[in-house]
Amino acid sequence: RNIVLNNPRKRNALSLSMLQSLREDLLHDVKSKDLRVIVISAEGPVFCSGHDLKELSSEDDVKHHSQVFEICAEVMTLIQKLPVPVIAKVNGLATAAGCQLVASCDIAVASEKSQFATPGVNIGLFCSTPAVALGRSLPRKVALEMLFTGEPLSAQEALMHGLVSKVVPEDKLEEETMKISHKICESSKSVLALGKATFYRQMTQDLDTAYKMTTQVMVDNLTLRDGQEGIEAFIQKRKPVWSH
Repeated sequence: RNIVLNNPRKRNALSLSMLQSLREDLLHDVKSKDLRVIVISAEGPVFCSGHDLKELSSEDDVKHHSQVFEICAEVMTLIQKLPVPVIAKVNGLATAAGCQLVASCDIAVASEKSQFATPGVNIGLFCSTPAVALGRSLPRKVALEMLFTGEPLSAQEALMHGLVSKVVPEDKLEEETMKISHKICESSKSVLALGKATFYRQMTQDLDTAYKMTTQVMVDNLTLRDGQEGIEAFIQKRKPVWSH
């Protein structure tokens, strides 16, 4: 499924209504066997500029401000809870909560012209919530330099530090994203869902706990219909037929 941020006039800002739409699109038919991967892209030169600052002025009350940040946190954590991989396809600038969105996706493919920044400090609103995703994707000193200075990372720097998984020329962005998507679609949905959930779970655990938990998951994986099918197909030297 393709989700396109489509308000280029507003630099695809994550307004309350945009966040609500994004949550709805991410959750739509998520249990369907046909849904195998979600790609998030955007129209215009800015992938996403983060929160709509007009919604964060003193004209709106604290309750409204809380609602904006709460639904944003919900959407970012939802991405990692979904049973299918989520790919950010970035062609342009991603700042503040827009940078957080890229950091929260499972995979991120960016064009060479893309840039990533957390410039909130420059307008007196430190990017504390984007820092949660950023601090879990980047080395601490790189994340803090971005947060303290607001200076952008180039696509190549983002790749070097692990914020994105691939950088390609703009004219190859679609092709590269589709290549990854098609490869994901060749696997069993149930196996991938188990693997994704387990990956995020073990990342927060210490080494011994992580191995104990994943050892059990490997055993559980073997009891899945597709786990058995995959191994049988390998032994019989044929292509597996997944039931998902």
